Amino acid sequence: MKKDASLGLVCAPADLAAVEEIVTRSGTSFGKGMRILPPARRDAMFAVYAFCREVDDIADGDSAHEDSRAALGAWRERISALYRTREGRDALDRVLLAAIERFHLREEDFLAVIDGMLMDCGAPIVAPDEVTLDLYCDRVASAVGRLSVRIFGTPEPVGDEVAHHLGRALQLTNILRDISEDAERGRLYLPRELLKRFGVPTDPREAPYARGLDGLCRVLAARAQDHFRKAEELMRRCPPATIRPARVMAASYEVVLGALMRRGWRNPAVPLHVWDGWKKFRMLLAWAGLPL
Repeated sequence: MKKDASLGLVCAPADLAAVEEIVTRSGTSFGKGMRILPPARRDAMFAVYAFCREVDDIADGDSAHEDSRAALGAWRERISALYRTREGRDALDRVLLAAIERFHLREEDFLAVIDGMLMDCGAPIVAPDEVTLDLYCDRVASAVGRLSVRIFGTPEPVGDEVAHHLGRALQLTNILRDISEDAERGRLYLPRELLKRFGVPTDPREAPYARGLDGLCRVLAARAQDHFRKAEELMRRCPPATIRPARVMAASYEVVLGALMRRGWRNPAVPLHVWDGWKKFRMLLAWAGLPL
């Protein structure tokens, strides 16, 4: 029997409140955006986001764990235990389990997210080859998308294809936006092959000032645009109600990518100016299912 998405997940109110608190504490606008979903889908998205927030904080060293790799390894065991025992040890576990059972979320996608965070632990990522960069994008972005489209109710297999392209578009946009910030942390996510092609040093301290950086980043920006276009083509094949959140996310990030391309990367430390009114207008069009 099909369950009514207008009803929330079957969880103790205190557990749902604890998960929502994790989302709220992060300070992101994600929580506000997800409130427009039916209760069950909203509760499940809060749980997935809270999980992602927890493992991301571990990878970034923003948690109390002294050994990040061990802490992420414990999260792998924790997720696997949910699928083996169908029992949770705390509020987040219990809400995740309810989301897993309600929307048939796959263990492999949760584990892929953790593996992506493991890539950021220890020695920072510096000038990965193209294959490694694509794997990283899949794990930290597209895997989250694969969990999300199941919660949204997007038909398979087109939902996974949307997640593939949109996840890569979003993560490439993040990389292009955060070059200076990542460099300060000793990270450089730009692919080795393009660094060599454009004569950009692989040293994160030097790359942001290289003359070839602008040309390199425009190649990556074009790739992101291609992924956005492919995702949009796929989303047109989906029932509108099952793809609205993904379309809104795409519209929001496309505005950021456009602002990046206008500013360029001759000095990536220059603050990015994104017109908030235009961003909100594009997101509204996306929610309404109108052409962007």
